Amino acid sequence: MTAPGPFASFDQFYRLENRQLLHFFRRRVGREEASDLTQEAFTRMLRTGAFERVENPRAYLFRAAHNLVIERARQSKRKGKGLFPFDDDRDAPTGPEQTLAMEASDLRRGLRRALLAMPRRTRRIFLMHRLRRQTYREIAEEIGIREQGVEYHMMRALARCRKAVAFQRW
Repeated sequence: MTAPGPFASFDQFYRLENRQLLHFFRRRVGREEASDLTQEAFTRMLRTGAFERVENPRAYLFRAAHNLVIERARQSKRKGKGLFPFDDDRDAPTGPEQTLAMEASDLRRGLRRALLAMPRRTRRIFLMHRLRRQTYREIAEEIGIREQGVEYHMMRALARCRKAVAFQRW
């Protein structure tokens, strides 16, 4: 198979791009599904014949990968609205207080794990702002960085917290 651009063949293209595409999927959907989606992206590209037709196969591949992530999210959203069989052990009635306490405990554990997984400086800035109630300016002066740096670290910390909360809802 002749190839466009710097790639001699689809095989060479696969070998050069496989690792980065796998990393792309791991960051977005997790380790479990990343390899399947990687194979699916390469398979679609080969099946459609796009590899020979497009000028930039790498860009095409990553656009297809992005679309696969969107498809996966839509499918999981649709599946979430379906009916599930009743499980006596899992679905036994519990009091609302007990359920709320269990959910709160799970949420605290998830947030604690997210907090501990944060880089040290990000965690420190997050705790200074949320626990000590310090302003971004106060934090910036104490640590010796610009306010934009504090904003950046808070953005990273809040994204991790949102991800932990979203994971708890599944």
